[in-house]
Amino acid sequence: MFISVVIPTYNRRPILEKCLLALEEQRPSGEIESYEVVVVDDGSTDGTPDWLRASSSRFPSVRLIEQRHGGPAEGRNRGVSHARGDVIVFIDSDLVVTPTFLACHAKALSSHWRHSGTRLCFTYGAVINTANFEHPTQERHKLRDLSWAYFATGNVAIDRSVLERSGLFDTGFHLYGWEDLELGERLRQMGVELVRCPEAVGYHWHPAFRLEQIPDLIRVERERARMGLVFYRKHPSRRVRMIIQFTWMHRVLWSVLTLGGLVNERTLKPLLSWLIHRGQPSLALELLRLPLNRIGVEALYSEAKASGLR
Repeated sequence: MFISVVIPTYNRRPILEKCLLALEEQRPSGEIESYEVVVVDDGSTDGTPDWLRASSSRFPSVRLIEQRHGGPAEGRNRGVSHARGDVIVFIDSDLVVTPTFLACHAKALSSHWRHSGTRLCFTYGAVINTANFEHPTQERHKLRDLSWAYFATGNVAIDRSVLERSGLFDTGFHLYGWEDLELGERLRQMGVELVRCPEAVGYHWHPAFRLEQIPDLIRVERERARMGLVFYRKHPSRRVRMIIQFTWMHRVLWSVLTLGGLVNERTLKPLLSWLIHRGQPSLALELLRLPLNRIGVEALYSEAKASGLR
């Protein structure tokens, strides 16, 4: 098989360098004839395209595609249109993979194709979250790294023809969130099977939580709410309601856990600050997720009411 790794990126140059170096160090297996890395720069303002052109000798597998800032859905679609492979691997530009990453995806795909007699499947690798920029692959696997998503583009591989039959990503998801899970709903309806491939490991780097990030995290929750309703309008099912938390159960849950909103980003601030200074930024972020979830669910209901959706 010929694998095309498609990576949309926007202002991620430092971690993108680690991502691409890891992909250059792949050890292809017998199933892999060749591979390429298609980087789609989504209008970065940090000099990423010029840096990639100047670094072409370091990244011989990389092809650069540029577009105006249009979001990851548009970037992934553009990457697929320029890809030459018959298998597409999607990762994010802040993911650092192991040397056997592509070989593991290829082995799992080939095995399932042989046993099922069809290519209606995709492999889903493991994603381990880390704030260790210098040595991201030293992070251990944690319980909170587990994902129950059906299709998430942080680490998946799929036959190109199956992907194209699905219609690719809906560029109507122009804000943060849900474009990959919405594509997953269409793949599910096609009978495409999820094949877990925990051996294909990627380390997802993000900076350690700081209090200054709170306004941006709130903005993201509100964007997710707006895009969640786009998702639900396309697939008005109980399953999607559960995925986006558009249910009375979620509304009650997050209201109870935040004491009706008394536990919020302002009242938690002293405790969050103390935890960060104690070297526990991950725990601080997990606590903040209580009010963030309430903000997201309430934004969902406000948006739905304004648009006449129930």
